[in-house]
Amino acid sequence: MKRLIPILLACLLPFIAQAQDTIPADPDQEIFIDRYNVPEFLGGQKALFEYLANNVHYPEQAVKDSIEDRVIVQFLVQADGTITDIEVVRSKGYPEFDEEAVRVISEMPQWVWKHDPGESAPMRYFVPVHFKLQ
Repeated sequence: MKRLIPILLACLLPFIAQAQDTIPADPDQEIFIDRYNVPEFLGGQKALFEYLANNVHYPEQAVKDSIEDRVIVQFLVQADGTITDIEVVRSKGYPEFDEEAVRVISEMPQWVWKHDPGESAPMRYFVPVHFKLQ
């Protein structure tokens, strides 16, 4: 079991709080890519996991139906650290899970930039939100 956790984390790291690319909010805006100056959840990935664990509420009907899911949510982190354009990109289609994943991401505190955000374009992130019964 101890070996399973690092393997699972290694498999998930590409999805968790990793900048996939930058996209401009305005189609005419120049794209700026700086892989060394990316925003992150305040406290890093561990704090992000803790935030999700403490704030995700398992839908009651899903508990009754014994349904589990992993919802992958995509969003943009703007230059000021706010979260926008939240979208479910992968799930089994259980609407209550999708709604809860979007809710918890939308209520996330502002992210911080490692350096001055300057004129950086918004950064796209993908985060998995797990719904697993104990």
